[in-house]
Amino acid sequence: MTETIHPAPEGFTEEQLQADPILRYFHFAHLPEKLQVTSIKFYELACYIIAVLPRNPERTVALRKLLEAKDAAVRANVTN
Repeated sequence: MTETIHPAPEGFTEEQLQADPILRYFHFAHLPEKLQVTSIKFYELACYIIAVLPRNPERTVALRKLLEAKDAAVRANVTN
């Protein structure tokens, strides 16, 4: 059901999403433009992380903390 509400970003392959399900939370297209500007940078960094780092527990931690940072940054932009 969450896939319908928050579809995964088109930039990730199904294989990447299966390997790292957290990637689906880096979507940004559903956000207002003001928030997309903030959120897209985190999506880009997530792309970089999965492109250059080997898949291991530390990469998963990096993605989880990046998601936490993205959520905080987007919320900070909402309050302005």
